[in-house]
Amino acid sequence: MMEKDAKIYVAGHRGMVGSAIVRELQRQGYSNIITRTHSELDLTDQRAVEEFFRMEKPEYVFLAAAKVGGIVANSTAPADFMWQNMTLEMNVIHSAWKNGVKKLEFLGSSCIYPRLAPQPMPESCLLTSSLEQTNEAYALAKISGLKYCEYLNRQYGTDYISVMPTNLYGPNDNYHPEHSHVLPALIRRFHEAKVNGAESVTCWGDGSPLREFLYVDDLASLCVFLMNNYSGNETVNAGTGKELSIRRLTELVAETVGFEGKIEWDTSKPNGTPRKLLDVSKATGLGWTYKTELPEGIRLAYEDFLSHIEKGDIRLR
Repeated sequence: MMEKDAKIYVAGHRGMVGSAIVRELQRQGYSNIITRTHSELDLTDQRAVEEFFRMEKPEYVFLAAAKVGGIVANSTAPADFMWQNMTLEMNVIHSAWKNGVKKLEFLGSSCIYPRLAPQPMPESCLLTSSLEQTNEAYALAKISGLKYCEYLNRQYGTDYISVMPTNLYGPNDNYHPEHSHVLPALIRRFHEAKVNGAESVTCWGDGSPLREFLYVDDLASLCVFLMNNYSGNETVNAGTGKELSIRRLTELVAETVGFEGKIEWDTSKPNGTPRKLLDVSKATGLGWTYKTELPEGIRLAYEDFLSHIEKGDIRLR
């Protein structure tokens, strides 16, 4: 168990996942949380990361920093996704090991699993067949991070664990019109359509892929829970165990936003992986379960999106 006054470093604290972990730690009474912005510490700079760990000596690390994006971003900049993610992961994990960090938790993504993995996807299906091509570079970087944790455990007896979340959404999400994930992208697209009085919104693919979505604060509760209650080389899946079609998701977002126009589909665009449902029996077996159902989570996410507009962080087209 982490002591309430233990020195805890959350890498990526301004991102959606990192900020949720900070909120959960604070909610549970942890009082010695260390953070650094990108301008204060570039995690791709090996010397800077080594110096940070040498000076600060954190006892626990949540590695939530990452370069993330949707299908467009991953497809157009695979080299950037691989280099940035692999470099920052290796720098942080290696420096944690060199400086005697008691425990580290690595945050990955369900895209590490094969494109045609058995459904729901158990942790054991990792590296059993080929990956989805549209985000292969990102997946390979994440696989490298979790494997490095595993190898350090085996070779040096460290206590480094990894968590693989399903599709996430919630406060501090990325609402960029081209580089965001599907749910925040839909929130922005339908809101702009409503504001501009558009008669229709066109979505990618045919709407048939099945996806699972987890509210980010629920993930944060699992992350802290696992840091206190789990050790092992095998990763732990984080999800709801429930799925819906992208078509149904678009309908839910349109209803939440209040867009009443027509939803059209551009079948010339890729669908991505046909189905991505995680087997979450390991997490539930440990005693954790999610709390936020999707309709309520979308409502909260839309409120977050509107708050960013009010603050001037998002400018509509």
